[in-house]
Amino acid sequence: MSEMSVSTEEKGSAGRLVLPSLFVSEFATQPSAIVTGLLLVDIGLTFGYPVGVTGQIRTGFHVASVIFALLMGVLSLRFRHKFLLVVGLLLFGISALGCAFAPSFDTMLVSYSIGGLGMAMVAPMCLTLVGEHFPREKRGSVIGWVFSGQSIAYVVGTPVIGFIAGFGGWRLAFLGFVLPIALFSLVLAIRGVPSTRGSQQSGLGMRDYLAGFKRVFSFRSADACLVGTALSMAAWAAVLTYSASFYRQRFLVSTGFASIFLLVAALCVTVGNLIGGRLVKRIGRKPLTVLAALFVGIFTVSYASLQDIWVSLAAAWLASFFHAVKETASNSLTLEQVPEFRGTMMSINSAAGNLGSSLGAGVGGLVVLLFNYEGMAMALGAMSFTAAMVYQLLAIDPAKTGMQTHS
Repeated sequence: MSEMSVSTEEKGSAGRLVLPSLFVSEFATQPSAIVTGLLLVDIGLTFGYPVGVTGQIRTGFHVASVIFALLMGVLSLRFRHKFLLVVGLLLFGISALGCAFAPSFDTMLVSYSIGGLGMAMVAPMCLTLVGEHFPREKRGSVIGWVFSGQSIAYVVGTPVIGFIAGFGGWRLAFLGFVLPIALFSLVLAIRGVPSTRGSQQSGLGMRDYLAGFKRVFSFRSADACLVGTALSMAAWAAVLTYSASFYRQRFLVSTGFASIFLLVAALCVTVGNLIGGRLVKRIGRKPLTVLAALFVGIFTVSYASLQDIWVSLAAAWLASFFHAVKETASNSLTLEQVPEFRGTMMSINSAAGNLGSSLGAGVGGLVVLLFNYEGMAMALGAMSFTAAMVYQLLAIDPAKTGMQTHS
């Protein structure tokens, strides 16, 4: 059965473990990022590199994810979405093992990048499975819950990783937290997510595989969503990748204080995800995406320029909140763009997001090395403003306009 032949509104009832499984799968994508975000200074000291260089392991992660996510546009037509999700979670476990025992920075870079391959599989498949198992009217709130798994990972993982690192270092954090979470999510996904026949299409030729890419890239609104995703994720790197190091180096706070900052930021993201899911119904996917992107830009630029640490922290937390609202709204908007090729659309969207994250980590690190954290925040914050303009001028909501897409 072809994905194109299945009505986008014809959904079976989701099993009771589908939402928890997808939630935990998103949870499992974040522990390695928590380790590097919180302990980037310590990892740099281990290998003898400054933060601006060590932060490039994030760049390698996202570059690998971008490249593989494009391949996922084909794989999502050939293999069951559940199978791809499971393989992605397995790669996170392999990455954690490699990082824990990395003898050199080069090995660390390669091992961490394996997680990027996992991200390229897990993130788009979670969203695709939302579209596959839940009706349109529930997807906004479901996406909010699924994506809250990422932020709750910070709520749970930040203090645990800080505690583990306190007596065992960053290597034990990978071995004692990142790896077990990956394995647990793997088991839950195997047991909790049904395999649907519509997600596997055998006997397709190269022309059929390329049809999905052609459909996505020929639709201006879909392209606008991809560009907006890339730019907004680049802006998010200002907080996610560099904020903890900013506070440790600018205000000389301890690792424990930085972990508390990340914990509160994660709570803000969780609240933003859940509120964003509700606001999608009231405000609409596109208007909410635009407004939230504007606020992300404002507070991203602000947090690194404010001289009072508490006002700066408040700005960073608000940037985190509005980023979560934006992600919930924009992913809900993107999910509706090309429903007949939903797996391909969300795989390309994942590539766009990771391309943006790679751009943000790379540009941010370069600006920090050449200038300062203020310049980094201004450069990346400007990308969020640009994303808001792209969404406003070029994106449409097919579900709201009643437009039907066809191959």
